Amino acid sequence: MKIRSAATGSSILKNGIKATKPVFVTAIVFSFFINLLMFVSPIYMLQVYDRVLSSRNETTLVGITIIATFALVVYAILEMLRSRILVRAGILFDQEIANPVFSAVHRGNLRNPEGGYGIALRDVDAVREFLTGSGLLAFCDAPWTPIFLLACFILHPWFGWMAIAGGLIIFALTLLNDVATKRELAAAGQAANAAGQYAQAAIRNSEVLQAMGMLGALRGLWGHRHAEVLAFQALASDRAGLIVATTKFTRMFLQTMILGVGAYLALHREISPGSMIAASIIIGRALAPIELLVANWKGFTAVRASYGRLQKLIEFAGIEPERMNLPRPAGQIDVENLFVSAPGKSNPIIRGVSFRLMPGTVVGVVGPSAAGKSSLARAVTGVWPIGSGALRIDGSDLSHWDPQALGRHIGYLPQDVELFAGSVAQNIARFEAIDDAAVIAVAQKAGCHELIQGLAEGYNTQIGIGGHALSGGQRQRIALARAMYGHPSFIVLDEPNASLDIAGEEALMQAVQELKQMGTTIMIVTHKVNILSTVDTVLVMNQGTIQAYGPREQIFGQVVGPRAVPASVPVQPDRIGGEAQRAAG
Repeated sequence: MKIRSAATGSSILKNGIKATKPVFVTAIVFSFFINLLMFVSPIYMLQVYDRVLSSRNETTLVGITIIATFALVVYAILEMLRSRILVRAGILFDQEIANPVFSAVHRGNLRNPEGGYGIALRDVDAVREFLTGSGLLAFCDAPWTPIFLLACFILHPWFGWMAIAGGLIIFALTLLNDVATKRELAAAGQAANAAGQYAQAAIRNSEVLQAMGMLGALRGLWGHRHAEVLAFQALASDRAGLIVATTKFTRMFLQTMILGVGAYLALHREISPGSMIAASIIIGRALAPIELLVANWKGFTAVRASYGRLQKLIEFAGIEPERMNLPRPAGQIDVENLFVSAPGKSNPIIRGVSFRLMPGTVVGVVGPSAAGKSSLARAVTGVWPIGSGALRIDGSDLSHWDPQALGRHIGYLPQDVELFAGSVAQNIARFEAIDDAAVIAVAQKAGCHELIQGLAEGYNTQIGIGGHALSGGQRQRIALARAMYGHPSFIVLDEPNASLDIAGEEALMQAVQELKQMGTTIMIVTHKVNILSTVDTVLVMNQGTIQAYGPREQIFGQVVGPRAVPASVPVQPDRIGGEAQRAAG
């Protein structure tokens, strides 16, 4: 029995940060000693100017040089260790959230296919890289800035106040940069996502664009969005450029004024010449974290946006709670008053559908186009969420089943067949550990063993992304074998013979007969009558509702006449749906 996870969707990122907390505490402690060792250079310069040059003692120079060298070696070692610690922190963060975010992207795409959640995986990379980059070092060093300010006040109060004033001005300019560019950068990001979607659509459908001369139109749509990206980025860059130039002027002016004020104080014998040089170095160290923040501010804002998108995704998709492991289903399907809407839509496509499938039943779902057949197939396999009503498998509501565990007992052949990059055997085995005998056996049952043997490398043939190296019929028959792999209890075939030739249809019908004999429950969505000769019952749908449901002979008698149509008689694709609609009327 599995114990329900105590984590919630909003806590996934917090858990990732929590996992790295000890590492960051260690990095901050290292930063304390690193910042202390940054006093080596100003102290060395102070001793050289005030002691060595005045005394002309070479022994003193050699001694303080050896001490400074040793301290700088320790400084370099600590810097290296801190960098490695932060890299490990990034790895811990990734290990904690990468898999949950991947699952959240999957659930988010199911609930809202137009949400563009694929960018979330890049957001994880962006956050991880920030945790290991120079931007985070500024946050580690910032808490120790008061140490340098105190040293400036010790040298002379004027130096302390100059350092505070310079730091406040630079920090204010940084905030102004964020406020002045935030809206434009957000708009540029949205336009870039839209432009990317047009570009991806053009890449996916390059054959259609080439055949029908649509490249210019799609390129125009992409170009319009791309131009918006450039305009918003140019506006943001112009504003940022002015503020960055002002920041650089402030920093250089401050460095100049420190030397000028130091020279004035040295002339009036309020400080030594060595103190003037040391103050210049120390103030530079005090402002270094702030300057590093300025240099990495754009990266910080980008990571903040990435983190925000991850939070929204996880809040929207939530996490999949762990459930009890239910026994292997026999294949009984009970649908009661089912209402289903497309993801992200409110109007139901399936309305008030109810029926029961006993184990080993083969049901044919027919009807005109847009009758809700494929939507029903997606609902009973758990692809689309259920709005209301009940869908039970072996008496247990669909929500009681662990989706991954249930998926091993379900076979699904969608209308749009999609194979994944990998070998034919990997695709058939659903990318789990390959059982050679089981893969070959299911390929033989699906009637594609000889087809696969005819490929260049047989079962080891690499399909490639999308499987475009194969014909539509080949992809469909391999996908059928994938749906049958693992002896599933329930199989849904959506237009399984849409791309098959006569030999492929015969193999499909034989496979259905074998599955039926094994007690597998099968739902076949089709426009063609031929394959209906293998079904036990027929479910006629129209406008999202059931128009007729019952034994094959009875339904055929209602919709196509008193005599059943032989499997060899060709029928127009929408004939059954149209006749059913007229009969119901």
